[in-house]
Amino acid sequence: MVKSSPPADSLSWSLTEGIDATHLVLDSIRLGRSESRTQIEERTGLGRAVVAQRIAELVARGLVSEAGAQASTGGRPARRLRFRAQAGCLLAVDLGATSMDVAITDLAGDIVGHANEAADIAQGPDVILTRVEELLDGQLATHPGRPIYGIGLGVPGPVEFSTGRPVSPPIMPGWDEYPIRERLAARYGAPVWVDNDVNVMAMGEWRKGVAVGHRNSVFVKIGTGIGAGLISDGVLHRGSQGAAGDVGHIQVGDERSITCRCGNVGCLEALAGGHAIGRDAELVARAGRSARLAELLEREGRITAEGVAVAARHGDRASVELLARSGRLVGGMLAGIVNFFNPSLIVVGGGVSASGDGLLAAIRESVYRRSLPLATRELSIVRSGLGGFAGVIGAAAIAADELFGRDRLAVTLAGAAGGPPSASTAASDYSDPRQEGAGAPMKAGQPVVARVGRMEEKGR
Repeated sequence: MVKSSPPADSLSWSLTEGIDATHLVLDSIRLGRSESRTQIEERTGLGRAVVAQRIAELVARGLVSEAGAQASTGGRPARRLRFRAQAGCLLAVDLGATSMDVAITDLAGDIVGHANEAADIAQGPDVILTRVEELLDGQLATHPGRPIYGIGLGVPGPVEFSTGRPVSPPIMPGWDEYPIRERLAARYGAPVWVDNDVNVMAMGEWRKGVAVGHRNSVFVKIGTGIGAGLISDGVLHRGSQGAAGDVGHIQVGDERSITCRCGNVGCLEALAGGHAIGRDAELVARAGRSARLAELLEREGRITAEGVAVAARHGDRASVELLARSGRLVGGMLAGIVNFFNPSLIVVGGGVSASGDGLLAAIRESVYRRSLPLATRELSIVRSGLGGFAGVIGAAAIAADELFGRDRLAVTLAGAAGGPPSASTAASDYSDPRQEGAGAPMKAGQPVVARVGRMEEKGR
């Protein structure tokens, strides 16, 4: 039998044939699990020759370096392996109902540049994404010279992860089935992944925040709405269609006078979210039950959850009770998740979570009181450690995991030898006949395409 010959690029041939081993080696280095060849061999079970070959390939691709030496335990000192995070950059975006955050990170997800501002997601995709692009362009101009490897983005609504499109998002009019991925891929010449905003926050805390080391954790966001992200056995759990964690629409009451934005009644979000806290505070103010809230309503014309939190910190009893009620409702919901899922950690984040210790105390009290003793034996409930950065850090982590994951690693490594994919390549990866013309490449001469092109040339 005559064996077929490998292509001229024998490195691509060997990487394709041994992608499983390459993935194991790269992840061991990239995620900080191993710093030497011996540690990789012990962790992955791969033989010495295979590990040496994969490291040589990754060094040739510019993603791994060997420098210095570890302390010797006998024999020749082991050279220290490092992931070359500075080889490129990731663009990360976290869109909330009332805010937007954008960042440039290195390939390890460490923030290089960041910008945030108030926004109204209800303005629609054209307005919001145009502003996102402007902010990203500003960051690219401030931090030039790194090729863009990928983009991660979170939105405050259900997302079908396989297509990267929002699906009937209750608080995002005009976003249903909008081709976010195609638009950004065409503009920046890089692959794009879109997920629910709470999923990206959960990923951020798990990768670089208080959830590091917890293989089963829950991140609950209490903001304008309420949602949860689940890390299950070390993997972000999205469910079969990407709708897992939409806990804001779990029924926790039967108040017919309050209709949720999803059209149902009794939803947790409608009774305990930031919008609900502000709404109930206005009722309290008009009823004369709080002089401080009445003064705030008269001065501002409306009351937000943030205003209630400030009043609570100044000792306003009505405000304290409003936050405690929200905490009890959220805690009751979380008790069900604890009994069902048995996490070791619950992280509470989102704008309302910063309202003080009263909210967190009420959540803890409800969870511990209503959960089974075994499920709470080693359970911790803590506030987010990353705060407003959790979303962009998580979005970058999701993009990096997809780029360097087994299913896409061969494509990423091929690009690493000759720069990231071009705008035309990225656009074709996400073509969709249902959206002809959507996300079309920018016209020649527009600044972002020119700048990204220069960055790719520098990265070669």
